[in-house]
Amino acid sequence: MENSNGSKVFHVSLPSGSTQDVVVPGSSRIVDLQDAAAKSHGHGPLRLVTQDGHILDPRNRLRDESLGGGEYLTAVAEKTELLASAFAFVMYLASGVGHIETWGLRELTRPRDMPRRIQDGGVKMLQLAATDYAFAAILEDGTVAAWGDQRYGGDCSSVQAELQDVQQLAATEYAFAAILKNRHVVTWGAYFSGGSTSLIEKHLEDVQQICGNSMAFAAICGDGHVVAWGDLDFGGDIRHVSHQLHEVQRIERSDRAFAAIRRDGSVVTWGHPDYGSDISKVEDQLTDVKQIAGTRSAFAAILADGSVVTWGSKKYGGDSSLVQDRLKDVQYIQGTKVSFAAIRANGTVVTWGEQYSGGDSAAVQDQLKDVRQLSATDLAFAAIRADGSVVTWGDPHSGGDSRAVQSELQNVQLIRGSSTAFAAILANGGCVTWGDKLAGGNRVRRGHKSSQSWWPF
Repeated sequence: MENSNGSKVFHVSLPSGSTQDVVVPGSSRIVDLQDAAAKSHGHGPLRLVTQDGHILDPRNRLRDESLGGGEYLTAVAEKTELLASAFAFVMYLASGVGHIETWGLRELTRPRDMPRRIQDGGVKMLQLAATDYAFAAILEDGTVAAWGDQRYGGDCSSVQAELQDVQQLAATEYAFAAILKNRHVVTWGAYFSGGSTSLIEKHLEDVQQICGNSMAFAAICGDGHVVAWGDLDFGGDIRHVSHQLHEVQRIERSDRAFAAIRRDGSVVTWGHPDYGSDISKVEDQLTDVKQIAGTRSAFAAILADGSVVTWGSKKYGGDSSLVQDRLKDVQYIQGTKVSFAAIRANGTVVTWGEQYSGGDSAAVQDQLKDVRQLSATDLAFAAIRADGSVVTWGDPHSGGDSRAVQSELQNVQLIRGSSTAFAAILANGGCVTWGDKLAGGNRVRRGHKSSQSWWPF
């Protein structure tokens, strides 16, 4: 069905049976029709399916899909993902195709600063990563698009020719690293934060994984040895532990140190001694390690039996002695900058570290039951319970106080934290934010302030 002005009308139904007539210009792409349907239904992101079961490709135009107007289409919910930098959020479709939305620090979210192909939503994104002040995305053709502060990763033009067949992205606070299909590495951003590999480039071969802390990168190569670069005091120098760094399976980080788990479950650390690189007091306890988490200057390791070993700054989570008797059957640990929270097998949570920034959960302890996920900002925690409700604690100015939006935090599927704000994705695709508005805690669309808004924007 085509109107006199050339626009086309489609009958779009949700699985519930609700139907809306959706009007779009005749030259539109499918992604535009998806967005219009979502807006008409007051729903989150939608994927459109024809009556014969064909899923419409968002990148195509109406004519490419032989849609002349008047067709009956079914709209199914599209899973939404979130990525946070220190000061902004990106919301995008899990399929990687479609429009994205950004909010938070103005310099990270201005449409004019984003690559056109990202703005248009007509290209598939395979992975997104963030420094504190920039975002980067691997596109379906294996190239990379970046935006944000050009000094800190937002401009990859100097290495664009090298960024081909990119497989993975990693980030420090001010630089990006990309692993190519041939397992070589390309970096850009601030040289002092790992943005240059000139001194160790010949050693970066067969790279499998990269971990970044605030100012340095550490890469696991194919045979399990490690190569590091960036600020030497932050873990960019492994010379004193290189003989121990073999058969490494995983690397975790604090702000200025790294901790590597080897195949036999032992741990090797390096970096600044005040930030968790000294394990001399607990090394004999670090056996059969399965997971490690970090704060600013401490680490916590989960052993195979579900017990926990901590080290580093006592003030910021390196001393768990006050809760050690409760750290049993631990399944997962999340850190803020200064405290830890652990989920036990029974769904309860144990916290320790800086009291007012998440380390003391006494005020909400009776609510911390059936917890399934934990997320953190720099100074606060958010827990998703089995029923989709949310419990927050820690610094109220960093997302620890969610009372203003508590009634909206229902059926929550995912939470991400920036430095001082949280964003939550609901089952219906809605998004709720709270915390510091300068770091994304007050999402604003079309000039209206609201804790919740809907896709599209």
